[in-house]
Amino acid sequence: MSIVIENGRLIDPANNTDKQTNVFIDKGVIAGIGRQPVGFTARKTINAKGQLVLPGLIDLCVRTREPGFEYKATMDSELAAASKSGITSICSPPDSDPIVDTPAVVKLIQQRAYEVGKVKVFTLGAMTKGLKGEQLAEMYSLQQAGCIAMSNALYPITNMQILRRAFEYAHSCGLTVFIQPNDVDLQNNGVANEGAFSTRLGLPPIPETAETVALASALLLIEQTGVKAHFCRLSSARSVAMIKQAQKEGFPVTADVDICHLHLTEMDITNYNVDCHLYPPLRTERDRSTLVKAIEDGIISAICSDHQPHDIDAKSAPFSLTESGASTVEILLPLTLHLVEQKQLSMMNAIAALTSRPAEILRLESGNLSVGSPADICVVNHESDWEVNKANMMSMGRNTPFHGWNLSAEVYTTIMNGKITYQKKDK
Repeated sequence: MSIVIENGRLIDPANNTDKQTNVFIDKGVIAGIGRQPVGFTARKTINAKGQLVLPGLIDLCVRTREPGFEYKATMDSELAAASKSGITSICSPPDSDPIVDTPAVVKLIQQRAYEVGKVKVFTLGAMTKGLKGEQLAEMYSLQQAGCIAMSNALYPITNMQILRRAFEYAHSCGLTVFIQPNDVDLQNNGVANEGAFSTRLGLPPIPETAETVALASALLLIEQTGVKAHFCRLSSARSVAMIKQAQKEGFPVTADVDICHLHLTEMDITNYNVDCHLYPPLRTERDRSTLVKAIEDGIISAICSDHQPHDIDAKSAPFSLTESGASTVEILLPLTLHLVEQKQLSMMNAIAALTSRPAEILRLESGNLSVGSPADICVVNHESDWEVNKANMMSMGRNTPFHGWNLSAEVYTTIMNGKITYQKKDK
């Protein structure tokens, strides 16, 4: 479909553009910016006056729960929820059931994503078979099947020799490794940040060093092997300092942070709010503010949802016995723009952390509004006024810690490859 988006405020960090203009879409790509292309006839017009026109968002971590955990959520429900937040591309971790350690599972996920047709799904392949950290997976075969990078998800490889070989193998294939730093011995089945709050609440603690010790070990092996690495879900100020130093020394490393850790702290678990049971755990206000500043400074490249929808039973127990994770994919953009409203982030850096920077990490052509690029676009009313309500969520997972929050940004239209995948219904 040929579409024109008229009079919107176009914000495109990849091209350092912030101006009011028109966008012309034809045959699934951006055909023109500003001036109408020769011979172009719009079959649909979108009036975006007073609204933001952004590149489609790229979310580096969304668990659709399919295959294997359809009782929690399905690809239909979660990709619809993602599209509602202006997301046009997601990364799917390898810890599905079956695990993404064979080409057949990759093809299964790709086929289901194609059938749903709302969001592009890029799979991360398992670095080790069964994510057990014992034997390397066939990374080259997974790459040929369509895996965009390699990860061991939430299952750290504790044998440093195997981790080294995994890095070497990935490097030989030109693959990026996604690492969520965690020392399982230091974590020791904890559920909350080690400190006064966890002590007062009687919750098993997780020290900051569970993250930083694992991060330090990985950085040394990255230096040795030369593999391109992306660190997932940083949660502490000390981790930010370590990444900053590694980047200064020329290490090929990037990092992301999830949206919860940019808004919430350990104080939010004071009333044993199980929706705030996350991993990594919510930490201090100093950690939170440092993470936000690291995005503004470019040390942390991307903001992701780390979307983990759960069924009711998963969160219906005492805090320590509940499953960690939050349902956040459909409020990723509104929560990010909330930081802009609070003047904690600039508009350009906030949008870059959701679009062009994740695109660079994944080496995608999208994440920008250049002529000839895929027409992945979202139109956003940033002066709306609405309340997050679990009952109204598209996601099957209602486990959001942001229930009752008032937000102002609201996606009105999402377009993927020139196709409208979400349109807000008028009341």
